[in-house]
Amino acid sequence: ARGLASSVDDSTGMLVLFASAVQGWMVRGPVAAPLVQQQQQQQQLDAARAAAPAMKVSRRASENAGKVEEEKLYSPEEAVALMKELATAKFTETAELHGNLNLDPKYNDQQIRTTVALPHGTGKSVRVAVLAEGAAADEAKAAGADLVGMADLIEEIAAGNLNFEVLLATPPAMPKLAKLGKVLGPKGLMPSPKAGTVTAAPGEAVGEFKAGKIEFRTDKQGIVHVPFGKCDFEAGSLSENLAALTKTIEKNRPSGCKGKLWSTATLSSTMGPPIKLDVAALRTFAGVV
Repeated sequence: ARGLASSVDDSTGMLVLFASAVQGWMVRGPVAAPLVQQQQQQQQLDAARAAAPAMKVSRRASENAGKVEEEKLYSPEEAVALMKELATAKFTETAELHGNLNLDPKYNDQQIRTTVALPHGTGKSVRVAVLAEGAAADEAKAAGADLVGMADLIEEIAAGNLNFEVLLATPPAMPKLAKLGKVLGPKGLMPSPKAGTVTAAPGEAVGEFKAGKIEFRTDKQGIVHVPFGKCDFEAGSLSENLAALTKTIEKNRPSGCKGKLWSTATLSSTMGPPIKLDVAALRTFAGVV
């Protein structure tokens, strides 16, 4: 029936029947009811959002944020001093560098995964586990490793017991770790030669990580988030740690990076506001230009 349009009211709601006089095809289905339901759902969602309480900002956080000039690019020395001043939480806050890099980590040649030995350490005790046997295991124990083993330790890890921050492995252990990828990978704990966590000298590696060597990598957005000490460190110690970290990032510039490496860089304490860094001054400060 060309040119005909009629409405049918049945138990499921209003059904609209369209007939096209030009194309000669017919579509029949519920139209009005779902549209009204979607509008009602959106109105309810908007009302719920409007009624939700706004996130409260503490007086301390508000006062600290007011001490940072949002548009200013601070020199490393200024930023470290200001970060220490604003670390006023009731616990010892961690000093952090957040570097937004000109990288797209979905490409293998635009990723950073490496380690840095901070000259003044991180201020945090680190639990180190080592997958080794025989003389290598004895060496790791003597160096102060917290957990040492092979088959037994692999079973513990497979069960989800990750009571450590760093996992080292000797080369013979690597084939046995293949099945643990889904457990260790998401936590960033899978040993890697590039990160210095696969080694034939586990005793030396244990000593380095205990002394303040840390591993870091770019996240999915191409940003590195790296702790470089505690805010109760002397300003000079934090500055030297920051310089060592910056130099390491520059040294590990991926081959696929085109143009400048740094987009932006900020410092912050655990609970403090972000402090924007002058990237050019940061690179000069680290001695990489």
